[in-house]
Amino acid sequence: MKFNTKTIHGGQNHEEATGAVMPPIFQTSTYAQTSPGVNKGYEYSRGANPTRTALENSFAAIENGTHGFAFSSGLSAIDCVLRTLNPGDEVIAGDDLYGGTYRMFTRLFKKYGLEFTFVNMDVVANVTDAITAKTKLIWLETPTNPLMKIADIAVISSAVKAVDSSILIAVDNTFATPYLQQPLDLGADIVMHSATKYLGGHSDLVMGALMVKDAKLAEELHFIQFAAGAIAGPMDSFLALRGIKTLHIRMQRHCENGRAVAHFLNKHPKVGAVYYPGLENHPNHEIAKKQMRDFGGMVSFRLKDESRAAAFKFLENTHVFTLAESLGGVESLVNHPTTMTHASIPEPERLKIGITDSLIRLSVGIEDIEDLLADLEHALHQ
Repeated sequence: MKFNTKTIHGGQNHEEATGAVMPPIFQTSTYAQTSPGVNKGYEYSRGANPTRTALENSFAAIENGTHGFAFSSGLSAIDCVLRTLNPGDEVIAGDDLYGGTYRMFTRLFKKYGLEFTFVNMDVVANVTDAITAKTKLIWLETPTNPLMKIADIAVISSAVKAVDSSILIAVDNTFATPYLQQPLDLGADIVMHSATKYLGGHSDLVMGALMVKDAKLAEELHFIQFAAGAIAGPMDSFLALRGIKTLHIRMQRHCENGRAVAHFLNKHPKVGAVYYPGLENHPNHEIAKKQMRDFGGMVSFRLKDESRAAAFKFLENTHVFTLAESLGGVESLVNHPTTMTHASIPEPERLKIGITDSLIRLSVGIEDIEDLLADLEHALHQ
């Protein structure tokens, strides 16, 4: 199947009892057994639920994996990956991470003996030079949140595996979605999504996803999911599966609108810099062209007036763009990383990588582009 067909049919079967085209919401915690330990494939919904199974099969299909896992949030999916490690193991991660990921790494798992090294993954040598005998996991975001950096998944995966083939490569693919890039095909071992965002697509659920190809790794992740219990419920699974069926057509419009917004901001006299991998002046534009089918709907920019007051004036005067955390829904959102999504990162660390008071992040939705540009123009002139 081609991708657009996979979003609708990938891994799916009509419901056996009734022939229902959409899988029902199996709102049940437990399942009848014909004899102790003998069941019809389901025994308790923490282990598996038919609605969640349908979603997890879809997850695997759209990332060209063999196994998918649905979690109660994106962070619980990341938590599952980190639980495959042992005290003393090291994780090498990008220096521009979603604030919640950074918080989990440094404030939760560090105290349990995991070590974390943060490097600029624009340069592959930064990754390989940081590898030690303790390195067990490389954690990539690409594009990154919020500075839209691009890491070369194929080159990093190949270089790391050449040093030590046992090191796992995990990619947070939330911003790109499998519509734009499929990291498992580029050498990654694990793909993670905050399915809250583009996969769900309608800002009405919180969910995480993992996709893998290796059966042994899948078995380990499933055990952790079952034992720790951070599973997605059947109603949210139904909503996410419904969202995935329109992923391809939504992403087409997100990309079109994102491109138009980036070019508009890039020429605006009140804007100091624009971060969007589709712009030719983006430092990793060529890598983005190589590994992505298009450039997505996420755009970050800085105002020329670098004061917090100028940023707040802009943020308080948009009307079509809603000031809110999160991203990837059909509606456009505007975010101030310093005080919102990345507030948990210490200020010296934020400033070191360029997350300043003048940085603004847009999640460009699928509204009419004329309305989005007019809204930005209005807010920039307040």
